[in-house]
Amino acid sequence: MTNELILIVEDDAESRMLERDILTYSGYRVLEAETAEAGLKLAREARPALILMDIRLPGMDGIAALRELRAEPATCDVPVIAVTASTMSQHRSQIVAAGFSGYHSKPIDIVELVASIRDVLARVPGATTP
Repeated sequence: MTNELILIVEDDAESRMLERDILTYSGYRVLEAETAEAGLKLAREARPALILMDIRLPGMDGIAALRELRAEPATCDVPVIAVTASTMSQHRSQIVAAGFSGYHSKPIDIVELVASIRDVLARVPGATTP
């Protein structure tokens, strides 16, 4: 099993709990934030191996948060996977163009999400995968 730290930035408590349960069962350590602003603070402090970022968040949205992460030397290389209920092709195009490392729509497909996380982490120097 792995021990990589993953930050979940998700305002919906049920979605956050599901993501946390999936990740901990898969052997990852987890940090959680309900807003982009809190997520940015945790990302700077804890330096997670990967971030799962909701797009529609109160206050700052996930795309704006990604721009801030990419602008800071301490977080610019952290992979960020978008997790969103928005499945419209226009929104998906914006998400991909913003530079996310991956995209998953809600409801979450557990097998696909874990596979995507493993794939993204496999490309990160020094990360381990289960």
